[in-house]
Amino acid sequence: MNRARARRLAASASMGLALLAATACGTTDVDKATAGGSAGASASPASKDCAADTTATSTKPVSFKDGVGRTVKLDKPAERIAVLEWQQVEDALTLCVTPTAVSDAKGYSTWVSAEKLPKGVTDIGTREEPDLDTLYAAKPDLIVVEAFDAKDDMIKKLEKRGVPVMATRGADPKDPIGNMRDVFSMIGQATGRTERADQVLKEFDEHLATAKQQVTDADLPTKDFLFFDGWLEGGNLTVRPYSDGALFTEIGKELGMNPAWTNDVNKKHGDGGVDPAYGLAQTDVEGLTAVGDANLFYANDEGAGGYVAALAKNPIWKKLPAVKEGRAHSFPARVWGAGGPRSCAQAIDAYVDVLDKK
Repeated sequence: MNRARARRLAASASMGLALLAATACGTTDVDKATAGGSAGASASPASKDCAADTTATSTKPVSFKDGVGRTVKLDKPAERIAVLEWQQVEDALTLCVTPTAVSDAKGYSTWVSAEKLPKGVTDIGTREEPDLDTLYAAKPDLIVVEAFDAKDDMIKKLEKRGVPVMATRGADPKDPIGNMRDVFSMIGQATGRTERADQVLKEFDEHLATAKQQVTDADLPTKDFLFFDGWLEGGNLTVRPYSDGALFTEIGKELGMNPAWTNDVNKKHGDGGVDPAYGLAQTDVEGLTAVGDANLFYANDEGAGGYVAALAKNPIWKKLPAVKEGRAHSFPARVWGAGGPRSCAQAIDAYVDVLDKK
């Protein structure tokens, strides 16, 4: 992940939220003779349903284009992967492949709840500046990074060491859910776990379809909605609305709701425009009056950031229609907005658990 993106998402990390997705294409042959996850991982797979997994693991050579158009070729699927971003850590665990090394293991375990990281995985330091000596001492056979360009400095640095590098693209606001799926599938290709990836994505699609019907059947006063997070700095409360291009907004749209933070609203009430890669805007509490009667959903900071407590005390917040009518809801804590199918399923449930009761 590049440093600019790291700074941009720092506030989100404090609330367990961020946005990213990636695209990729390629092919992997599947060998039905081998089933289960990686044999070379440093700990047992942690996904709650991996113990019952019967999907096949390919042993055939792998070749595909990664998220920035680089060709990745492996003589056999990777077994000891090092992962520098949290979505990809989650994805690997869902695929029943435990990484041999990850960036910021403590941070992952603090903010991501969809998949548990086992003990014994090597921590290689921060996501922005991993300790390369520790990384290579873990003897990975593939390093998974995040980038927007094949010329990314981290890719160049890692390519010098002779271990294959696979880049997943940071985000694509044109299709956030599609990118989430593509990142997951690409990791499945690289590890020979395509059959497992296909199974999980099918389950995700079915879960989304069921949830959409629940929202359709719900008697809501309005289908307009806004998801946001925020932070306190020097006593000042900043609100960050998620507009089109944001993963959580796209999930809400797929459930049949209508984004309330439009371009017109942002022009009048936004501060600094919308991040073109992630669909994140910026405003203050007064700016939330622009979404009218919309249902409000927001990140739960568990008291760590202080912005939720500040909201509750704010007189403008208290007068918003959704707040007065009990239609302003925090997501459960530790739902990682930069996650894979499992985190996205948590977000779907967070929406539906509230809306289905209305």
